[in-house]
Amino acid sequence: MFSWIWRSCAKNVATLARRRHKTALLNRMSTSPPPLAAICQMTATPNKEANFSTCRKLVEEAREKGASMVFLPEGFDYIGSSREETLSLSESLAGDTIARYIKVARQLDVWLSLGGFHEQGPDWEQERHIYNSHIIIDNKGDILSVYRKSHLFDVKLPEKGISLMESDFTLPGPSLVAPVETPIGKVGLGICYDLRFPELSLALQRSGADILTYPSAFTVATGAAHWEVLLRARAIESQCFVLAAAQVGQHHEKRSSYGHSLAVDPWGEVLADCGGDSPGVVIVEVDLDKVKRTRKNMPVQQHRRDTAFYHSLDQTST
Repeated sequence: MFSWIWRSCAKNVATLARRRHKTALLNRMSTSPPPLAAICQMTATPNKEANFSTCRKLVEEAREKGASMVFLPEGFDYIGSSREETLSLSESLAGDTIARYIKVARQLDVWLSLGGFHEQGPDWEQERHIYNSHIIIDNKGDILSVYRKSHLFDVKLPEKGISLMESDFTLPGPSLVAPVETPIGKVGLGICYDLRFPELSLALQRSGADILTYPSAFTVATGAAHWEVLLRARAIESQCFVLAAAQVGQHHEKRSSYGHSLAVDPWGEVLADCGGDSPGVVIVEVDLDKVKRTRKNMPVQQHRRDTAFYHSLDQTST
C-alpha cells in the first residue's frame, strides 16, 4: 500500500517537474531578444568580382554580429558606366552570380535580401532588356521570392545634373509579390524608386507585411532632399519597420550615390544610419511587438475608408 502511494506521489512530482520545465522554457522563449537584421552599404563598380568580395565580407561581418537576415543594396552585383556595359554584364537567375550567393547563404546559415540584381529579361537575345530584380534567398540556399521593380526611374533634373532613363534598358515588373515569411518577420519587397509610391507600401501592408525593404542607389541630390523623409513616411503610414540598404560614394566617373542605409521603426523613428561616407553595416533588432503595439494604439488601418471613398472626387471632376 505504502509502495503504491510512494510511486503515485513520485509520478505526480515528476509530471509537475516536467510541466514547470516546459513553462520555464516557454517563458524564456517568449522573453528571448528580438531577431537581428543587418542593413549593408557598399560602393559597387563595374567590377563584379570586387563587388562580390565586398558583399561577402559584409555578410560575414553581419553574421558574426548575430544577424539572421542580411540586406544588400540595389546594384549589389555591379553598377555599369553605360547602357552597353550594364547589359553586357547582366545574367540570368541561373547564372554564376546568384549561384555564389546561394552558396554564401548555405555556408553562413543566413537569409539574404539581394536588391537590384541585373536579370536578363525574356527574349534576351532579341530584346536585350533586363529586369531590376529583388531576390530573397533562405539559409538553405533556396530562392523564395523574386520581385521585379515596378516603377522605373525615368527622371531628368537639369538643375541637379541628373538625367537617368532606366526604361532605356529595363523592363517594368509585371506585379507585386506577396510578403515573404522570414526569421525576422514578413518582409514586403520594393526597390529604390518604388519608395515614392505609397500605394505599393500599403498594398504590401494589407497583405501582411511587418517589414518593408527598399534596396536603393539614390542619387546624391535626390537622396539629400528626399531619402530619409520618404523612408520615414512609408514606415509611419504602413506602421511597418522599413529597412533600406543603400549604395554610397563614387561608382565611376558618371555616377555617385547618397548612402545613408537606414532602419526605421513603425513609429517613424530612425534606428540606425550607415552615414554618407563609406561602406559598412548596421545591426538592428526587429521587435514585432512594436508593430503590434503601434497598430493597436493607433489603428489607422481600421479607420481607413473603402477605396471608393478616396476615388469619389474622380467622379465629380469628369
